[in-house]
Amino acid sequence: MNLRIPPVLRLTIVLIGGLTACVALAADFQPVDSIKAAALGALPTGSEAEATLDPALRLPRCDASLVARVQGSHSVEVSCPDGWRLFVPVRVRRSQTVLVLSRGIAPGETITADAFIPETRDASRIVGAAVADPSQALGRVARRMLSAGTVLSATDLVAQRLVRRGDNVALVSRRGGVEVRVAGKALADAGENERVTVENLSSRRVVQGVVGPGGDVWVNR
Repeated sequence: MNLRIPPVLRLTIVLIGGLTACVALAADFQPVDSIKAAALGALPTGSEAEATLDPALRLPRCDASLVARVQGSHSVEVSCPDGWRLFVPVRVRRSQTVLVLSRGIAPGETITADAFIPETRDASRIVGAAVADPSQALGRVARRMLSAGTVLSATDLVAQRLVRRGDNVALVSRRGGVEVRVAGKALADAGENERVTVENLSSRRVVQGVVGPGGDVWVNR
């Protein structure tokens, strides 16, 4: 006797059979998340990082534990013993504390405590020598216009101007315990511990010196 199966039932059987085959097929591949986890697990403890892999990656399931080795700063080799291996790109996020301006600063304006706030940023996205210590910013002067939200950099700031171009200054030199002071004229602006060009008003010679705490210019310091 021939058993006749209704068309709808035949379709159901086909769908169930296809789904079972797909599940079985998926079980034959190594889960992508397990490969990423192995790569991240090879990094130093406490590292904040992310691994990048194509979700459609299909590699045979590994019956043994995956082996991962760091290869350089941006890659981890993940392998299945006696099987496949691949290099997983990783990006390690290193945090850094920086000072961010809470308001705009005009050129020549002195940096005060209310001008910035400390923030933690991804170090890979910070450009230049960012200032982290408030003491390295307080009392210094903006070299240029700085907008709110700017990450303060060492190159954005200069020391407080103790000497201005055209100022009369004391040129000081010391040799053998003898201190000599002569009148000079500053030819540029400068702050403490910065070099400045000065004209000796007695000899009319132009010399360079370093600005001291009181604004004197030391020519052999």
